Amino acid sequence: MAHHHSSKKRIRQDARKRLRNRFKKKSARTAIQALRGITEKAEAEKFLPKVVSMIDKLAKKNTWHPNKAANLKSKLARHIAQM
Repeated sequence: MAHHHSSKKRIRQDARKRLRNRFKKKSARTAIQALRGITEKAEAEKFLPKVVSMIDKLAKKNTWHPNKAANLKSKLARHIAQM
């Protein structure tokens, strides 16, 4: 167990960040799944910017690797284009 005040504070901060990251990652995965489930092209094109924004925010905070974010955005754009 940590003995220093700064160590205890870092543990508390990390716990809060972990919960926040888990929520945002799960929300993004759910949004991606919902986007892939949409059958109408117009509706999917309308929903795509929201999903891309979520992905970009995760990449910006280094929760997801930037290349993973780029690959996901590319795959989603191709999926919509092929509808």
